[in-house]
Amino acid sequence: MKAMIFAAGLGTRLRPLTDTIPKALVPVAGVPLIAHLISGLKKAGYDDIVINIYHFADMIVDYVHSMDDFGIRISFSDERNLLLDTGGGILGARRLIEGEGSFLVHNVDILSDVDLAAFRNAVQADSIATLLVSRRETARYLLFDSRMRMTGWTNVSTGQFRSPYLPDGAAQEGSAGSFKILHNSERYAFSGVHILSDRIFPLLGDYVEKRKRAGISCPEKFSITDFYISFCRDAAIYGYSPEKLNVIDVGKTASLPIAEDFIRRHQ
Repeated sequence: MKAMIFAAGLGTRLRPLTDTIPKALVPVAGVPLIAHLISGLKKAGYDDIVINIYHFADMIVDYVHSMDDFGIRISFSDERNLLLDTGGGILGARRLIEGEGSFLVHNVDILSDVDLAAFRNAVQADSIATLLVSRRETARYLLFDSRMRMTGWTNVSTGQFRSPYLPDGAAQEGSAGSFKILHNSERYAFSGVHILSDRIFPLLGDYVEKRKRAGISCPEKFSITDFYISFCRDAAIYGYSPEKLNVIDVGKTASLPIAEDFIRRHQ
């Protein structure tokens, strides 16, 4: 099975650690983040993994090879010429990640206790993307209807909404219309883990072309969340929220002790 690990980011919230090493190699309980993730994916049956690289790229490549590629197939999507963001990163890795019908995408700085087999089994036939979500508190949420189909996005700290179900699909500042159209939607926090169908690639290509026509500079560099918001009306994008799910964002230094405790409890 195929998976992609996002490991290209600068890791600015983990400075000063990431001034000398990439986020992927930040140690948690004495082991680099990326090793925890690859080991977990391998146990779940993922044996063909693509890692996108940018910041201290050679260090990540050298480390993975020093571990004999963890005994599986590992390849690299090199973004050193242009950091593509999450959506662009997936499209840029198409030739490496496409081919088995679907694939998992996982941020390198996310730890969770999700049952990946149950997650795969929950993917519906019409889904182009199924997102692992939870009820944890955050400022920005994805919105889902009663069927757990995505309807939009909101920032609760600003009252901002974005949804193709709104009259113009653009951001609106907590307007009465926003609440009327989306009031039946539930808010969930995205975990940075998702299962995508290969059928997403033509849509990603269409999205880039639309950005080109709009005169956007670097149209191939875009957020997958922005894509989801734009396409959630026309394409089936679902959320998956297991009853008990612990998710830790290890993207900032304050999370490291919490992450180490999590690793020790789940070893």
